[in-house]
Amino acid sequence: MVVSSVASPLCTWLVAACMSVPCEKDSSMRISGFAPSKRLSKWVRRQRVVLKGGREDFPKGLISAFCGASIQGLMSSCLAFEPCEEYYSSKGLSLSPSSLSSFFGESGFSLFGWKEGTTRRQRRLVNRATSGKTMNVAVEPSKEVVKKEKPVTKQRRVVVTGMGVVTPLGHDPDVFYNNLLEGVSGISEIEAFDCSHFPTRIAGEIKNFSSDGWVAPKLSKRMDKFMLYLLTAGKKALADGGITNDVMNMLDKSKCGVLIGSAMGGMKVFNDAIEALRVSYKKMNPFCVPFATTNMGSAILAMDLKWMGPNYSISTACATSNFCILNAANHIKRNEADMMLCGGSDAAIIPIGLGGFVACRALSQRNEDPTKASRPWDVHRDGFVMGEGAGVLLLEELEHAKRRGANIYAEFLGGSFTCDAYHMTEPHPDGTGISLCIEKALSQSGVSREDVNYVNAHATSTQSGDLKEYSALIRCFGQNPKLRVNSTKSMIGHLIGAAGAVEAVATIQAIRTGWVHPNINLETPEETVDPTLLVGPKKERLDIKVALSNSFGFGGHNSSIIFVPYT
Repeated sequence: MVVSSVASPLCTWLVAACMSVPCEKDSSMRISGFAPSKRLSKWVRRQRVVLKGGREDFPKGLISAFCGASIQGLMSSCLAFEPCEEYYSSKGLSLSPSSLSSFFGESGFSLFGWKEGTTRRQRRLVNRATSGKTMNVAVEPSKEVVKKEKPVTKQRRVVVTGMGVVTPLGHDPDVFYNNLLEGVSGISEIEAFDCSHFPTRIAGEIKNFSSDGWVAPKLSKRMDKFMLYLLTAGKKALADGGITNDVMNMLDKSKCGVLIGSAMGGMKVFNDAIEALRVSYKKMNPFCVPFATTNMGSAILAMDLKWMGPNYSISTACATSNFCILNAANHIKRNEADMMLCGGSDAAIIPIGLGGFVACRALSQRNEDPTKASRPWDVHRDGFVMGEGAGVLLLEELEHAKRRGANIYAEFLGGSFTCDAYHMTEPHPDGTGISLCIEKALSQSGVSREDVNYVNAHATSTQSGDLKEYSALIRCFGQNPKLRVNSTKSMIGHLIGAAGAVEAVATIQAIRTGWVHPNINLETPEETVDPTLLVGPKKERLDIKVALSNSFGFGGHNSSIIFVPYT
């Protein structure tokens, strides 16, 4: 009775382990206390296990968990494994003394050795007669055990349900895009400060902007303009997406997030603080530090909306917006959010910002004719034109959008990032980082290159950047005669960290309207550029199948995002 009570739990685990553990063949293994080493080696060499009832062969190379050198070894190996399902079933093995007899016969064998009085001849006969039967019990899993497979998780789709912009060509997505279609330039002389002593005196400056009705007056007096643009564009995107007060009250705010970045941050707030410090620290804006940081715009917008989901800011220079959009979409795909406001904002047209880019020798100096200054791919381009503003998309999980009856503008498929790892401001000479980024974006989105027929290019109107991107586009899509390429920067300049988001709005508007805007100022294309791929001086009709939007930034940051019509 004592032996039975001790043996039963131990035997249960040993047999369970035997039934579930594959081990590699090892001629040095021994089964201490169960059979002599000669018997074990003979068994290992067997190619087939004799199964009860003539069942199929046992897989070669599998051996039971009875491979320790002692009871302690057996226990340590067994405890690491879970018994198979048959063990737990009502028809599972019962290791009572009577059932052991049915396995091993009345042979005098027990789990703790041979009974006294058993001769060597009897042991040999028992080994021959019962070894196959024993292994059938020890290692043959039941055919009735069905392997449970993980349920297939349906991919969460991401759609665009709202857009908001603050740009040199208007602060409404429709007004903004209509001006683009008409080829209107937003480049003009800078009026915010005296720049007569600078070699560059033009920019895509926002002349008349008011945050009334969007930002509390007390905050607007102290905030940097990049934050005012961000908050205004973000709330306009919500209004455009039909997020009324009633809808807002019904949202699960723990699954609503904000991811709007900035390349330059609160430059004016920080510059003003330095000037005040020259007098006394007591003259400094007490909010100068938080209002200068790039994350605070997203944070304050979330505070205003009471949105408690993912909230942070990404800063990757001129690629900032695309990084934010793609990461926001990934939060939705991973079920970490149902709704995300995302994009970018910058307001660097101040003396220190203008002076910094002049020092880089990156800006156009076509001051006499501002509207002609930004001219991507043109032989006579002489640098980019600074711009300012913000662009915000409201991304939403498809089923969530459908339940609330949202107007869906387009579907976001995906995108990718790479790094040139080459130079602070210059792209890689071969454009390899850009090509890799585009190819990865296509792969990640499940899109073939033949389906891409519209590219909103990063093309900033710089000597090297335009051609490197063009070469990468030809490398990826050169065999597609239906491809059309344009640059929004030809009309609004380069909005730095906001560029990608504002251009994403232009891309979505092209999908919605079926019209792509022109490339203005492309009077003499570079010899290496095929003008038939570039949109001409007038808007063009295009039934967009897949649209790609590129953004690249100082530091070698490359980003590509993909939109398609929602179907």
